[in-house]
Amino acid sequence: MASISQYPLPFLVHRGVVPNQVRLASGKRPKNVCCTQLFSVRSVGGRKPDDSCGKAVVTLRPVNALGPYSRFLVFEATKPHTKKTVAVKSSGSDTGFTTGRVRTTVLRLLHLVVSLGIIVFMDKLLKKAFVDAAIKFPSALFGMFCIFTILIVLDATIPEAATTLLEFFQPALLFIQRWLPLFYVPSLVILPLAVKDIPAASGLKILLIVVGGWLASLSVAGFTAIAVRKLVNTEMTPAEPMPKPSPFTSLELWIWSAIFLVSFVAAFLYPTGLGTNARTCLPFLLASTVLGYIVGSGLPAQVKSVFHPIICCTLSADLAALAYGKLSNCGLTPVLGYYLTKSSSNPGAGDLLMGFLGSVILSFAFSMFRQRKLVKRHASEIFTSVIISTLFSLYSTAFIGRLVGLEPALTVSILPRCITVALALSIVTFFEGPNPSLTAAVVVVTGLVGANFVQATLDRLGFRDPIARGIATASSAHGLGTAALSAKEPEALPFCAIAYALTGIFGSLICSLPAVRQSLLAIIGYTLKTQKNN
Repeated sequence: MASISQYPLPFLVHRGVVPNQVRLASGKRPKNVCCTQLFSVRSVGGRKPDDSCGKAVVTLRPVNALGPYSRFLVFEATKPHTKKTVAVKSSGSDTGFTTGRVRTTVLRLLHLVVSLGIIVFMDKLLKKAFVDAAIKFPSALFGMFCIFTILIVLDATIPEAATTLLEFFQPALLFIQRWLPLFYVPSLVILPLAVKDIPAASGLKILLIVVGGWLASLSVAGFTAIAVRKLVNTEMTPAEPMPKPSPFTSLELWIWSAIFLVSFVAAFLYPTGLGTNARTCLPFLLASTVLGYIVGSGLPAQVKSVFHPIICCTLSADLAALAYGKLSNCGLTPVLGYYLTKSSSNPGAGDLLMGFLGSVILSFAFSMFRQRKLVKRHASEIFTSVIISTLFSLYSTAFIGRLVGLEPALTVSILPRCITVALALSIVTFFEGPNPSLTAAVVVVTGLVGANFVQATLDRLGFRDPIARGIATASSAHGLGTAALSAKEPEALPFCAIAYALTGIFGSLICSLPAVRQSLLAIIGYTLKTQKNN
């Protein structure tokens, strides 16, 4: 005998609860009959149901009106004749459920737009202020320090406010994390333009420095972390769990496919339909990039180990550009120029994607705050490894570049090869005569090398400690290496994330010092005369 003291009888019947006997809690039977709520089921499909047809026979007795006692019922449930039951759904309930889902989706989308919009607006505002003030220091890095400081102060004074702020920006942070590799792609898509004036011999030298430098930086960071770990002997504790973005869905694939087809045909028929060629080509070039990334992310792990999703979306965008160039008889080169115009008044798909790079730096503040306890506990290993690895990467690149006879301007362009694209592009602005497109391409290629070979190389070098593996990966192959390693070794993700951010931060800080810049230029052989010639 079960007692229902919270729900009225109509609610119970609506939910499919079938009472056999209904009486008041006092034991008395009700007086009046409520025929609108209960009914008898004697047949299903026009015939009497039995066990063979798999339907339960339901008999409901007339129930008197319950008056003020309607919320205090006692009932006995009958056992069904078979194991199968009949589910009865209300159209009103379905409508309410659908409306609730739509409302929830709209609110989530609005939350994402607002939180992401604030971060992007803050980045653009800081960038404009720094340009107007002729400050060369990366504006996004300054913004990151400000956000991190605010979170630390709030955590010390009003912890609830810090938590609320972190939760408010969580949708934006997951969006950035989900699409992060796409923000690196434009430099690879326009790689044919970036290297067209570089001699083949110089290209081979750059490739040698990239591959050999990655291996050397990985080794230095890993061995440094292990050495410091042995000295401090800090016990490793579980890190703060890091939220993961949702996987891509088939609906997203179909939506972006439709956008690509419609916008490609529209651009072919009306080349300047949106005012300029770049703006008209933006939708289908963006859609082709996104489609390539979604498809590449869904490939089997064995395929992705040699065919990274970034390579897939780069090829997808280049093929779309090639197809449009052939059909419109304008060629590939102009279409690649439409992809990345580097003009705020006439942006292309690449400009839109790279516009999020500053927001990526601002997001570092939240990831560092989330892992602040981990940073404090393992500060010796993390900071020592990051500082030594960053210095080694910068100075070894300068030295090897001069040793192999690489042109000084090209050597300067590849100096920040182990630093994330957003900050690497800011670092090369400290120097004269660099090629920013080459800088971005070299950084991404370094990340791809790390993403494909980092795990096997770490095993060969004998790095077993998650701290050493995480720091070595992020210090040598930044975000792409981090994503590749953490997918298979989630315990190394927190150390990857911290080292990934700190390597870029320290690299930017040290290159902002005139003495460091002059020493690097002296090693490269980049004299005042060379600067004037470039």
